Amino acid sequence: MIRARLIAPLLSAALALSAVPALSAEPLRIGLITTLSGPGAVIGTDIRDGFALAVEQAGGKLGGLDTQVIEADDQQKPDVAVSLAARMTEKERVPFVTGIIWSNLALAMMPTLAGGNVFLISPNAGTSALAGAQCSPYFFNVSWPVDSIGEAAGAAAQAQGVKRVYALAPNYPSGKDVVTGFKRAFKGEMVGEVYTPFGQLDYAAEIAQVKAAKPDGVFIFYPGGMGINFLKQYDQAGLLGQIPLTGPGFSFDQDILPAIGDAALGIKAPLQWSPDLDNPANRAFVSAFRAKYGRIPSYYAAQSYDSARLIGGAVAAVGGELADKDALRAALRKAPFESVRGAFRFNTNHYPIQTYYQREVVREASGMLTNRIIGTVFTDHGDVYAKDCPMK
Repeated sequence: MIRARLIAPLLSAALALSAVPALSAEPLRIGLITTLSGPGAVIGTDIRDGFALAVEQAGGKLGGLDTQVIEADDQQKPDVAVSLAARMTEKERVPFVTGIIWSNLALAMMPTLAGGNVFLISPNAGTSALAGAQCSPYFFNVSWPVDSIGEAAGAAAQAQGVKRVYALAPNYPSGKDVVTGFKRAFKGEMVGEVYTPFGQLDYAAEIAQVKAAKPDGVFIFYPGGMGINFLKQYDQAGLLGQIPLTGPGFSFDQDILPAIGDAALGIKAPLQWSPDLDNPANRAFVSAFRAKYGRIPSYYAAQSYDSARLIGGAVAAVGGELADKDALRAALRKAPFESVRGAFRFNTNHYPIQTYYQREVVREASGMLTNRIIGTVFTDHGDVYAKDCPMK
């Protein structure tokens, strides 16, 4: 399903990125392809809402141009995503596509988008395959190379004195990347390493294997509906109080906490963003998101919000002239926006160099579950793949 939505101005002069007058009479058209059905829809909803909030705050004009966001549901299927990429490139003729959650979909779409000179601004999908030798001048990642967050989790587990770990993740590119990153920093024993079918929702057999292995800790990477089901079943098996869980912070982020409830309290996992991160951009974002949607924003919403602001800053930098792709790319590389995570810059492979924080699931005064920063794992951390990227 695909629909066009012209986001009308609701706030005037809210952001500097909307202050540059447009030199083009044409609106800025952006394709937002994300998962809006099935178990992954909980993530896609946050991706959509975070992006919409940034456009609204810019008065409906990213970079000074009237902004038209064309939403489409990829159904979490590579073939659907490729078809939508072709439609955005050939029929809609957008200069930017964003919204992609899953690395296998991003990989499938990139040949079509790059071939049509369309930039993919990823708010989440960050496979290592696009960070090294296959890096693309048309791919910008606003989250991380996914194994870097696994690496942060491995370093945190190492610092906590964990000796034996059992790892589980979906069998797709990012699942393997995250575990690879964890093993890069964790020096203890991996007593199990299991890759389950992508989208699996019943983990009884895997949880029984974990119980038999008796590790000191379990590392999981299960976003969206997969994570909700795994955590509920892990708790029902009585293991949550026996064998601590860890993983990348988005495995225990705001999108799934309401569904998990008290079982998530006390879980520690790193991420590069948190609702309590203390900088002006983040305080304003979290406050506005809660006021508009009635919930605490997830990491996914924050990164999508940043993606919109990145696009707006780049469009403003080129004065609304979108035809010169080299100039637009140069503007994007300078990251001309104020990120909700604070300091933000791109490496040569168009992946961020950033700080990763250790977080813990707590209950705030309102009664809602959320994450709070309890320490720093990495500062100004870049990925290991940038050295292999031919872009300089």
